[in-house]
Amino acid sequence: MSIILSGVNYRYTNRQPLFEPVNLSVLPGEKISIVGNNGTGKSTLLRLIAGELAPSCGSIGRSVSPYYVPQQTDIRSESVGRTLGVAEKLDALRAICDGSANPDHYDTLADDWDIESRCRSALDAWGLPHVELTASTDSLSGGEKTRLSLAGLTIHRPAIVLLDEPTNHLDRTGRDRLYDYIRTCKATLIVVSHDTYLLNLLDRTCELSKKGLKTYGGNYNFYREQKRIEDSALEQRIDSEQAALRLARKKAQEIAERQQKRFNQGERNKDRLPRILRKGAKDRGETTISKLREKHSDIVGLNEKRLNDLRRQRGTACRFKIDFDDALLHNGKLLIAADGVNFGYDRERPLWRMPLDLEIRSGERIRLTGNNGSGKTTLVRLLTGELFPTAGEIRRTDFSYVCLDQEYSLVDTPQTVLELAQKYNRSNLCDHEIKMRLKRALFAADTWDTSCNALSGGEKMRLCLCCLMISNHVPDLFILDEPTNNLDLSSLAVLADTIGDYRGTLLVISHDRNFTDEIGITKTVELG
Repeated sequence: MSIILSGVNYRYTNRQPLFEPVNLSVLPGEKISIVGNNGTGKSTLLRLIAGELAPSCGSIGRSVSPYYVPQQTDIRSESVGRTLGVAEKLDALRAICDGSANPDHYDTLADDWDIESRCRSALDAWGLPHVELTASTDSLSGGEKTRLSLAGLTIHRPAIVLLDEPTNHLDRTGRDRLYDYIRTCKATLIVVSHDTYLLNLLDRTCELSKKGLKTYGGNYNFYREQKRIEDSALEQRIDSEQAALRLARKKAQEIAERQQKRFNQGERNKDRLPRILRKGAKDRGETTISKLREKHSDIVGLNEKRLNDLRRQRGTACRFKIDFDDALLHNGKLLIAADGVNFGYDRERPLWRMPLDLEIRSGERIRLTGNNGSGKTTLVRLLTGELFPTAGEIRRTDFSYVCLDQEYSLVDTPQTVLELAQKYNRSNLCDHEIKMRLKRALFAADTWDTSCNALSGGEKMRLCLCCLMISNHVPDLFILDEPTNNLDLSSLAVLADTIGDYRGTLLVISHDRNFTDEIGITKTVELG
């Protein structure tokens, strides 16, 4: 089923439009992605296509109503069956099985005699075997609510599907199930995601910015290569325009100096002219100098305008990068040793079937993997001493660590950006040096009074890294607990570059296989 957007725009009350009018045509069965920086309006555009919002201008044509899975799955309190949109059919099936001959029940059920088994099979496939159709959604976690929404894909087999960051709360098994669905489904599919593995499964990539929607005819890797070519060409145009500007300024200066020299020479020789001609000669000389200055000022101004326009086209996030110094510990030093470790609030029900034995040595880059509920975050808290094992022993040497979690709680504070940066100034930097580092991290002066709680995921990540740079603190161990969930693609690239170049010890929890590949994982510990 096709989707057609013609001149679509949206503005929130008393605000400028989010983007230039969008035109998009999606053919039946086509699978596309929408990418772009945080705040460009990707989720808003999906809500417009889903029909949850009405466009401020333009029109949206779709042959059937889409099945929409939002980024924040805000499911109201009701039964699982009702959330899946099958409650009435289930009630009709049960009534018929109990002997009812009411024709309304048969009309409601239609040909869906296998609806209950289909629902059960879908819930099992999406990792919800313990969830009953009559259970309340109040008992489900955020990740389980996402899985529940995705299970509806299997049950209803919709013709149009809209997915907004569907992998955010999915573990490895859930992601693999989603990847399989995307590969095999026949639906028309539009996805907003930062999961590059998922994006590479799609036919076409569309980049949303304030200038509107630009389409690239390939998957994410194709898009990234095209962007690299575009960025390279743009840099060449900027270099060329900078050279032209320097030449224009130099030429203007030379002509001005030459004309001034002639004028001065004329002033020295003016006594040779009759008195009646002296003033006219002076006026003509001054007029000529003024006109030349104006002419070359216009030329320089035009060069400057073209250069500034080109610089505005160039993205800023990709130019931000923090280079930490190498950690001071020599490679191979034993930092943590866990022997026969287990944990449980109920000692009769330990978290892991088999006690864990684990060593972490300096220089290792370790990935903790396992399904949701397998105890990855709990293990990190045990290894750092926040929790104590109920079985076994953990030995630690003296080392420093920093933990970046998916909420970036290091900057979870009502303090302003500048206040937090000053708090981390443990090396007594001058005020202008702190502000210079903030600017390097893409925090312009007009953002310094912003509350840290109001920052986006990417902004919080950049501020975390900036504060660590300000404090001049290079940790012996970086712990990353699902740090990519709330990042757009440009912020994800910043984090991958920074952590990839960090020469120290890493302990990473992440289901994003592309991210873990980029940062150079050397060892994987799987929890089950």
